[in-house]
Amino acid sequence: MDLGLAGKVAIVTGGSRGLGLAAARALAAEGARVAICGRTEATLADAVRQLVSINGRAEDVLAVRADVSREEDLQRLVEDTVERLGGVDVLVNNVGLGKGGGLMDTPDDVWQQAFDQTLFPAIRASRLVVPHMQRRGGGVILLIASIWGRESGGRMTYNAVKAAEISLGKALAQQLAATGIRVNSIAPGSILFDGGSWHQRQQSDPEAFAEFVARDLPFGRLGRAEEVGDVVAFLASSRASWISGACVTVDGCQSRSNI
Repeated sequence: MDLGLAGKVAIVTGGSRGLGLAAARALAAEGARVAICGRTEATLADAVRQLVSINGRAEDVLAVRADVSREEDLQRLVEDTVERLGGVDVLVNNVGLGKGGGLMDTPDDVWQQAFDQTLFPAIRASRLVVPHMQRRGGGVILLIASIWGRESGGRMTYNAVKAAEISLGKALAQQLAATGIRVNSIAPGSILFDGGSWHQRQQSDPEAFAEFVARDLPFGRLGRAEEVGDVVAFLASSRASWISGACVTVDGCQSRSNI
């Protein structure tokens, strides 16, 4: 199936590893021109090598070292993308953080960090790209949320910011529909990739990890990053032209919610 993404310009925040890199790889495989950002030069360089190996065109890949919690870094990312790649058609908001524990032992600064690293980057990046999308007659904004934004689970701060992202996606979809911009969120379950939190848990306590898989994952395994990336590519494409304001679960039936 041709997704019609050839020549489209996509920005993926946190695109140098994990789910962000999987999304960037899926978009590049469909012929999109891809800009990614991250905070580590070596990781960005490796991601660029992977993306160029997929599409064979170094001029269609842009890497920007940026901390998305800083508004000026996000602005530079968007400006560099427009200058180098010609515009913005797709934005994938893929940065998330949630530390802390329970209510009584999670101080305000930990809560603030969760929102500064997750919700506000999505708000600001979306605000920055909308004018460019409007000039091109439309576009797509995606938010990588979590099943723990749809139901209780995970750390309390993470639960809260991911729920906020899903709500933001719905509100933006309704606001921006008249301009031809679609907005959706994606709710992955537990995804295994090198260096990720689940990989660290697997290495540190394999017995507890195996018990978790047997108890909570009906397919008997964690998800793969590319399984989320493929959903990103589909939702970013014209094949998903009548999907907006949705939250798409990608979790192998891990979650319990009926909606």
